[in-house]
Formats: sequence, C-alpha cells, structure tokens
Amino acid sequence: MSKRGWSQFAIIGFIWGIPYLFLKIAVEEISPSVVVLGRVAIGAAILLPIAIKRKVLFIPRKYWPFVLLYTVTELIGPWYFITAAEQKITSGLAGLLVATVPIWAAILASIFGDKTVWHAGRLFGLIIGFIGVVAVVGIESLSGRQDIVAIGMVILAAMGYAYAINMITRRIPEVPGLGLNTWAMIITSVVFLPFAMNSWPTQTPSAEAIGSVVVLGVLCTAVAFILFFRLIAEVGPPRASLVTYLNTAVAVLLGVLILNEPFTLGIAVGLPLVLVGSYFASRKSNR
Repeated sequence: MSKRGWSQFAIIGFIWGIPYLFLKIAVEEISPSVVVLGRVAIGAAILLPIAIKRKVLFIPRKYWPFVLLYTVTELIGPWYFITAAEQKITSGLAGLLVATVPIWAAILASIFGDKTVWHAGRLFGLIIGFIGVVAVVGIESLSGRQDIVAIGMVILAAMGYAYAINMITRRIPEVPGLGLNTWAMIITSVVFLPFAMNSWPTQTPSAEAIGSVVVLGVLCTAVAFILFFRLIAEVGPPRASLVTYLNTAVAVLLGVLILNEPFTLGIAVGLPLVLVGSYFASRKSNR
C-alpha cells in the first residue's frame, strides 16, 4: 500500500470510528429518528451536487429494486438500530459489535456459493469471532451493565451491513457508489421525515447535541463516503474493508477517554477475539 493509501486508510478509520461518540451525545437530547434524518439529509445535500456534476446520479430502472433493498439494509435499518441502541449501551460496545460485519459477510458469502469460507483460515476466524461475540453479549448482559435488546439491535445492524455489501457486489457492481449512496440517503430522508416530525424536540437541544448531528452528517457521512470511494480506488475493496478494525479501536478508545465509559470485562475479552476473528474470516483463500 502506498503512503497515500495508508494516509487515507488512517483518516477513514478515524472518521468512521467517531460516529459512535457523537451518536451517544446526540441521543441524550434528540430522538433517534431526528438524529438519523439530520445525518442523512445533510449527507444527501452535500453528495447530490457532486453526483450531478460527475453524472452518476442516473440509475437504470432495472437496478432500482436492489437500490431500495440496499437502502433498507445499509441505512434505514442499521442507522436507526445503532442510534436507538446507543440510548442504552456504551458507544464503545456499539463500535465493537459493528466490527462483526466481516464475520456475517463471510457467512453470507458461503450461503451465496463462496465455498472458500470453509477453508481452514476463514473457518478459524468464524469460530474465534463467534466466541468473541458470545463472550461480549454474555458478559455484558449478565453483568447488568448493558441492555440485551440494544445489543441485539446492533448485531442486526451489522448483519444488515454485511448483507447490503454482499448484495450490491453480486447484483449491481456496475452502479457507481456515489450515485447509489446519494439516492439511498435521499430515500432514507423521506422515510424518516414523518417519524422525525412526530418526535421533534419540544425544547431546543444543546449546542453539543446539535453539533453532534452536524458532524455526523458532514464528516461521518458525506465526507467519509467520498474518502472511502477514493480509498477503494487506491487500494481495492478487500484492503479497504480492513478499515473496520481501526474503526473499532477508535470507538472504544474515544468512549473511554471522552465519555468516561468503563472498559468492561466483556469488551476486554471480546474485543481481541472479534477483531482477530473478523480479520481471518474476511481473508480470501489462495486456493
């Protein structure tokens, strides 16, 4: 990987590691629906003129069922689940559970015909990763520090991410990522608008909460997607996907340092197992 690729990798890892911090701040005063709406509306407003200028906004009609399915499984479902879950669990735990995406992606790849998943290295990753997930869920829920329903919501979000990426890779690889995500954010904005209006804050939120939503929309959504497309072009999708591991470390570290979240036994045991498992589960066999 070139110096440029490494620098982009580090920047993306940081940018996609901080949403959990800002989500935690925002949901203290703003409902999840409003947070999601603000995030995607700001992101769409920034990406739309760029997509128009690059002439990637038009998507043929035959691809639209997959665009809608991607929108539901990548944005509408996961972003609401994670945002709502952070009302009851720590930001670090949320980031750790999202790191299971490569594990679910490997399982889905197997279901859709990729038998390399069952080679020794990737199978080892799946086993270790699942041990990590069971350790995290078991220790955190039994200790009473974290809400089991919220934990389940984040795991469902991770499954949605894994399915969305797998689906577009198989079904619509020729659709530009910028155009696809611009439309996904526009659709998500429309879906969440009535729910957000129904749960709009009765009092003006603090500057910290409003600023968190703005940062989520500008930096963690619009800018992050643009930079991620560049990273994929620089190093390719397989290496770009490894940014997940850096995201997790950033999320856990910021939660401990800034929000004073405890570095619990569940995270201490599960974090290395999930990261190691995800790494091996996502590796392609040479055979």
